[in-house]
Amino acid sequence: MFLLKATDHFSSGKLARLKMAKNTNIRISLPAVCFVWQIAMIILFGVFIRYNEESDTHWIEHRRRKNISTNSENDFYYRYPSFQDVHVMIFVGFGFLMTFLKRYSFGGVGFNFLIAAFGIQWALLMQGWFHSLDENDGKIKIGVENLINADFCVAGCLIAYGACLGKVSPVQLMVLTLFGVTLFAVEEYIILELLHAKDPGGSMVIHTFGAYYGLTISWVLYRPMLSQSKPLQGSVYHSDVFAMIGTLFLWLYWPSFNSAIADHGDGQHRAVINTYLALASSVLTTFAISSISQKHGKFDMVHIQNATLAGGVAMGTASEFMITPYGSLIVGFCSGIISTFGYLFLTPFMEKTLKIQDTCGIHNLHAMPGVIGGIVGAITAASASELVYGKEGLINTFDFKEAVANRTVNIQGGYQAAGLFVAIAFGLVGGALVGGILKLPIWGDPADANCFDDEVYWEVPEDEDENILSRQPNLNQTRDMPDAYQRSHV
Repeated sequence: MFLLKATDHFSSGKLARLKMAKNTNIRISLPAVCFVWQIAMIILFGVFIRYNEESDTHWIEHRRRKNISTNSENDFYYRYPSFQDVHVMIFVGFGFLMTFLKRYSFGGVGFNFLIAAFGIQWALLMQGWFHSLDENDGKIKIGVENLINADFCVAGCLIAYGACLGKVSPVQLMVLTLFGVTLFAVEEYIILELLHAKDPGGSMVIHTFGAYYGLTISWVLYRPMLSQSKPLQGSVYHSDVFAMIGTLFLWLYWPSFNSAIADHGDGQHRAVINTYLALASSVLTTFAISSISQKHGKFDMVHIQNATLAGGVAMGTASEFMITPYGSLIVGFCSGIISTFGYLFLTPFMEKTLKIQDTCGIHNLHAMPGVIGGIVGAITAASASELVYGKEGLINTFDFKEAVANRTVNIQGGYQAAGLFVAIAFGLVGGALVGGILKLPIWGDPADANCFDDEVYWEVPEDEDENILSRQPNLNQTRDMPDAYQRSHV
């Protein structure tokens, strides 16, 4: 009787697991999406994309017409070093930052690569239609600055990916990117063109939007049984080291990120200085709060990998402004504290109470510092004056020209604040809509018990230690073997 009951219990448990299992075979769906969408990119690029006047062979004629003396005045020589820095951040920095999970390093780096490669193509089109469309021939004219802006656009999608890391399929990530880039291009146009807000480092446009977009998607895709994957949600020593490599790349290149599309000359120079100082300040406060929060004063690598970057996020909007060097230190100081406390208290609260499972803690690294950056930008803009900026400097910094030539700094501060609300609204509403699409049972996403595991979508080689142990003879058996055999095999 006991055996019959045990057998029935085992069978029912097995049946329950089978019912919970999902089909994660993406052999048809992912290749279909990649091929169809890439062919669509080729066709759309053929119809719309052309070189701009600085990358076209007619550059010589353009030089003569604009009375440009040397090739060194081509925008390529101003922007390309910053472009490469931003490019490294997107593919190396963000990718390795997501390798902290013990069994999801392939997914962290690999899917980051996939999202970025598709996203930059779609971004060149979407942003081009809004910003670089030539009214004379209906073509999008691109140069090195368009490449930087495309990377910025992709950054918003990679931030959103951080909230869903390990819980979605690559097909879902492609859909997330398709809609994410589209939403980004629209909210960017509203904030930068219609509101004429300044946001060179993207505290609002990139970080705030990307974070709330990803958090809302994660909320819609809430997994009540995710605790089944609890053993895989943590890190191991080497995975944290790899993630720290991503942190260091991001930390080193963040001044380029915030200054890449800033005005030539003093604007770009000032953006680098302000970001550099804010980042340095956030490191010290992160280490301090991390230590004081632990019983024996030890550091938590989660805090060091993430909150140390908060100063760069928060400095994005005001990076060009005359915030002063000590003001930059204050921004970094506060951002490091708030971000670290977020990992300590808000992340558990959000998962337990708000049902938001934020794998990478993007709320603490991008959402809150992004909002801080938007607020700092609004206050700094509203308090600007000719005494500090100079008359021409004020006009140049805030682009008070043409349609907004008569705008005052107080009004500019109001529009800066409005831009922050637009970014949050697009993230929340867009995330809810896209999350609803991603919730459809057709995307090959993993079951709750199989999240955070590379083996679902990757061919994973066996660990070397496991191979050695599997090949090693049983020690009890070797006792009866000749001494020479024991010395050579044990």
